[in-house]
Amino acid sequence: MSGKLYLLPNLLDESLPAEPFLPISVSEAVHRIQGLIAESEKMARRYLRRFLSHDEMAKMPLAMLNEHSKDPTPLIQPLKRGETWGLISDAGLPCLADPGADLVWLAHQNGIAVETFVGPSSIVMALQLSGFGGQQFSFHGYLPREVPDLEKKVRDLEKQPGTHIWIEAPYRSAKMLDLLKQTLKPTTRLCVAANLTTPNQKVASQTIAKWKEKSFVLEKEPVVFLIG
Repeated sequence: MSGKLYLLPNLLDESLPAEPFLPISVSEAVHRIQGLIAESEKMARRYLRRFLSHDEMAKMPLAMLNEHSKDPTPLIQPLKRGETWGLISDAGLPCLADPGADLVWLAHQNGIAVETFVGPSSIVMALQLSGFGGQQFSFHGYLPREVPDLEKKVRDLEKQPGTHIWIEAPYRSAKMLDLLKQTLKPTTRLCVAANLTTPNQKVASQTIAKWKEKSFVLEKEPVVFLIG
């Protein structure tokens, strides 16, 4: 009998308490799993510490799935033996902007049940807060790092219909905002959603012309960018 793969939500900021953001069903699920798949052992231990005793956490088998993982096939073996494992991302929901999707696909191909749970998603929250249309939207992950390629990509997205969403490494957020103000047309709408769910959350949604008139300071902060 095949096991199950639980897609467990994580917080967007690990310093926050779990209770306002993660339902009781997540805690119950963590107590049922026989192993946890995460992007790093450090994050896995921190996650388990929220729900389990020290001894329970120490005994929990861990497996890594990150950008360095070449083949998720070994991770599916315990599930094929009937075990139930959890999968987490470093922040938010698994399989969005992380390598978990490959494991979920493999689970389906092996007849393994996959179950997900309610939790915070910076991508969805940013779309809700932006005031942009949600009927047609695309998530682009991380855009190119080289400036010429980035400028071209941004201009291409600007020409396409719908809302376009992407994220950036916190230490490059300020540079991204500056580039967008310099590259996009004055009438293009830009939303910057930073530090979502935290006490320092700040969201601004304006045309590029308005953005050029205002000061919006970004430090090394997690940001979701949207244009529409």
